[in-house]
Amino acid sequence: MLANLIAYTIAAALLTITPGADTLLVVRHAAGRGKQAGFAAAAGVCLGTLMWGAVVAVGVAALIVASPFFFTLLKWAGAAYLVWLGMTLLLPMPDGREPPSKLTPLRPGNAFASGLLTNLLNPKVGVFYLAFLPQFIPPGVQQAPFILLLASIHSLLGLIWFAILIAGVGRAAASLRHSPASAILAKLTGILFVGFGARLLFSSR
Repeated sequence: MLANLIAYTIAAALLTITPGADTLLVVRHAAGRGKQAGFAAAAGVCLGTLMWGAVVAVGVAALIVASPFFFTLLKWAGAAYLVWLGMTLLLPMPDGREPPSKLTPLRPGNAFASGLLTNLLNPKVGVFYLAFLPQFIPPGVQQAPFILLLASIHSLLGLIWFAILIAGVGRAAASLRHSPASAILAKLTGILFVGFGARLLFSSR
């Protein structure tokens, strides 16, 4: 069991530091709205990880994989949400002002919800967990509790990694927040969110 946990922790750590939509969302919140919003978004992402672990543990993820309808429905919802996040950064307000989300504080609950939805609305996370986690379950253990343990380890690694990113981003955010570079970074972030949404939309199981 110990060997499996060590191998899984190494694999999960490498997976955690691989950039994706979740990482981009946390960095965006931390850079544009402060550390509190960044940590709230990170908490939402990590809770989503735990929830996907629970879904796999009880077998619901297998139903999502087996049902093209539910998989496609969840995939379209996730893609639409990511594209919407991107477009809020790319498009100006109707009166020509910049979107207020670029500079104004955000309630932690809203940042938490955005992190949670970004993770939960991506069925690829569930499919990946369904294929990835069982490889590290040793013989003779109860699968559901052990899968939850593995998901908890992944979630903890995510919190540590996000804390490192938020600390690094926080030092540069104050000087960038009111500079012309902030608008450029917002546009680039918007393009990346739209790209993540498009990739999810056209991905297969």
